[in-house]
Amino acid sequence: MKRATDPAPLTARRRLVILIVFATAMGWFEAVVVVYIRGLIGLAFTDTIPAPVEVMQRLARLPWLLPTEQTREVATLIMLASVATLAAARFRARFGAFLMLFGIWDLVYYLGLYAILRWPPSLGTMDLLFLLPPHPWWYQPVWVPMLIATAMVIGGAALFLPARLERG
Repeated sequence: MKRATDPAPLTARRRLVILIVFATAMGWFEAVVVVYIRGLIGLAFTDTIPAPVEVMQRLARLPWLLPTEQTREVATLIMLASVATLAAARFRARFGAFLMLFGIWDLVYYLGLYAILRWPPSLGTMDLLFLLPPHPWWYQPVWVPMLIATAMVIGGAALFLPARLERG
């Protein structure tokens, strides 16, 4: 039952703006955390990220860091999924919101790293994308996750936005 004091439901356009603001803040937050991690393992102001084996050796010098970072990665995905779930009523739109959130978050993350550290120096710079699970596939040039993130934003928007808003 709707009470007279209940706020009006958010329009799709307002939900979209809120999603963009949230994902942007999450991306910046992620960049800041990674700057701290890079500092802890001696990579703060390097032009490249070493091969995954060396990164894992550096992480092993602080035995608490790898499991802490892995739980942070899981928590980030849970946060993105939670906000996406709140953003829409149907699975298709929720999935679209998640894709948009993830894509914007990842793009802003790289922009944040560049703003703070001037890293990566180029889109061809190699990066270790995830630590969960550790795998050689996660070692890619920066353009790969940026391209995937851009596709996620576009595809997610197509799933999230109602047709009338897309046209209009």
